Amino acid sequence: MPIVAETCDGYLNDINGFHVKEEHVYAALNEARSGPVTEGNVGGGTGNICYGFKGGIGTASRKLSRKLGGYTVGVLTQCNHGRRDQIQIAGVPVGLEIREKLIPQNERGSIIIVIATNAPLLPHQLKRVARRATLGLARTGSFSGNGSGDLFIAFSTANPDAANPDGLTRLRMLPNDRMDPIFEACMQATEEAIVNALIAAKTMTGIDGHTIMSIPHEKLRQIMKEFNRLGT
Repeated sequence: MPIVAETCDGYLNDINGFHVKEEHVYAALNEARSGPVTEGNVGGGTGNICYGFKGGIGTASRKLSRKLGGYTVGVLTQCNHGRRDQIQIAGVPVGLEIREKLIPQNERGSIIIVIATNAPLLPHQLKRVARRATLGLARTGSFSGNGSGDLFIAFSTANPDAANPDGLTRLRMLPNDRMDPIFEACMQATEEAIVNALIAAKTMTGIDGHTIMSIPHEKLRQIMKEFNRLGT
């Protein structure tokens, strides 16, 4: 069954114009490919605003060591949330340092976080993993305000025969006591995916001349260096 989630991008996008038609949906489905994920101003992230900067799509992953099972945890985010004063990158209060072109903004945005793994997890375990996305989101400064719609979805590619209607199905399940590395990977990849969305996004002018600037890379590097977060 398809799962649909949304973030409201009405500041930059003419959301009541109904510009997306049936042919656009089929074109998107037909052109879907495996491989590296395009980040920034693409797809549903085109009109997103993240922490007062241009937001969008971001992705990141973590691969556990062979000793821990060698499983991969991948995260895709659609970032449309937060205020400028909230944002932190690697613990640095970036939003307090970059005040150019600041727009008045309440915390009423949204973020979609999709977590994928090949670890053999059952539905109740995937629900536990999805909750850990909150921790990665919080590490970037968000507290998920009252008007914020934060949607977390997790799935596993293991147990491909689970829906087999014939006979009995054998399911593999990672013991709960071995899930901590999965939780940590989810948290780390979520944090990085949000930052990647910000780094990849480009300044955009949308409906009614509204312009949202992208996070300035050189100034960001300068700030991170001042806080000893970059190597020499």
